Amino acid sequence: MDLDAVRTFVAAADMGRFQDAADELAITQQAVSKRVAALEKALGVRLFARTARGAKLTVDGQAFLPHARDLLRAEERAIDSVRPGRRALRVDVIGRRLAPADLVRDFHRAHPGIELDVVTLFDADAAVDAIGSGTVDASFRAVTRSQLPVGIGTARAFDEPIQLLVGPGHPLADATAVTPAELGGHRIWMPGIVPGTEWAAYYGDLAAAFGLTIEVTGPDFGVKPLLDTLADSPSLATFVGELTGFGWPADQGLRRIAVKSPAPVYPHSLLWHRDNAHPALTALRDHHCSGSHARSGAGTWTPAWA
Repeated sequence: MDLDAVRTFVAAADMGRFQDAADELAITQQAVSKRVAALEKALGVRLFARTARGAKLTVDGQAFLPHARDLLRAEERAIDSVRPGRRALRVDVIGRRLAPADLVRDFHRAHPGIELDVVTLFDADAAVDAIGSGTVDASFRAVTRSQLPVGIGTARAFDEPIQLLVGPGHPLADATAVTPAELGGHRIWMPGIVPGTEWAAYYGDLAAAFGLTIEVTGPDFGVKPLLDTLADSPSLATFVGELTGFGWPADQGLRRIAVKSPAPVYPHSLLWHRDNAHPALTALRDHHCSGSHARSGAGTWTPAWA
């Protein structure tokens, strides 16, 4: 259906005269008549009865008018969905329980007027591809690549300290802090590590740097089975980010233990496409990449690629 004809029909219905509709739309009266006639032909009904005083809607015209307005509103929504600044800023985070989700929530609290659409892609490669194709506007990821595709911008957003999570029966349960060297010989179990991902690269380098053994055996059944197993185990531990939110039951007695000297930190970066004109991107970069959120420095450890 010709939306220009629909728009002309609505204008004529509102104005009551074809000439007034022509003035409103900045076209000729002849153009109004042709558009209305074409619409009537397409619908197979008369929409207006021409009178000496102007144009009066027929019964069919009255029935069509509310639907015509809906068509024009749908057109406007469709345009807004891709118009920079009018559609939601789509941001990818690695997981809704992890630090990047907190970063996006923090940005939303600071900029409540900016509409956000938060998605979770599988890994950094998928995020880079989505940014390149325009499927997402930005992503919080650890960047392991030395070269990113042309046009992809990146800046460090936040270095998140890594903590040890153990059950109440673990030998380190009463420690307030441990060093990476003290974890040698302990069983660190992380079944969610997937080879080839950025988190696999990070924990692989962490294990190599400090002589740790990270076990990835067994299926990954999710957070609750992992926490249940840790709570009942006298030997298993796992690594979690400082901002990772689990909310386990109090009777499990799980303990978060700081890792220091040096403190391993997970390097979250913000990625975007330099040709993306969405105005909220600037606000997102300014909020998270100004340096105030980063925590790396003396006494911390990150992989060489970070």
